[in-house]
Amino acid sequence: MNSSTTRYARALADVAIAHKADGAAVARELDSMAEMLKSSPDLRTVWETPSVPATQKLALLDAIVRKAGISPEVRNFLAVLMDHRLVNSLPVIARQFRQEMNDRMGVAEAEIISSRELSPQEKQPLELKIAETTGKVIQPRYTVDAKILGGVVVKIGSTIYDGSVRGELQRLKHELAAR
Repeated sequence: MNSSTTRYARALADVAIAHKADGAAVARELDSMAEMLKSSPDLRTVWETPSVPATQKLALLDAIVRKAGISPEVRNFLAVLMDHRLVNSLPVIARQFRQEMNDRMGVAEAEIISSRELSPQEKQPLELKIAETTGKVIQPRYTVDAKILGGVVVKIGSTIYDGSVRGELQRLKHELAAR
């Protein structure tokens, strides 16, 4: 993680909390602006080119903010990024901001991979167990991957809990090979 982008993400989290802004809404706005920059090379060029006057950059930003309904906190943050020539770091900062807000709120994003679609009756105890294990409120994201054969794999940040049949077979293979 780049310490510069981490500093900006933390600063935006400080502002969002101080202004009692909805962190999830701020994160969505950042993602929306990052997607806009990705899909518009012309916009990226204008905002990243030092020879374009700051007044023109801000006028364009304000027009986009009005049309997209972007909050003042995100608008001002984008202006700072333009001023410090960090607009191209927006996708990374957005991801770090979301993680920073989750850490501060005691929330963990959990990717739960199963071999088939899980029913609500199967999801609820699984989510409770993950919350109990992590000590955090869980924001689950479910995906299906038939390659795991059965069971589930849970990814929370860089931690992976592998309760899949495939993972168990691999563990057995390594255990047998070690004998």
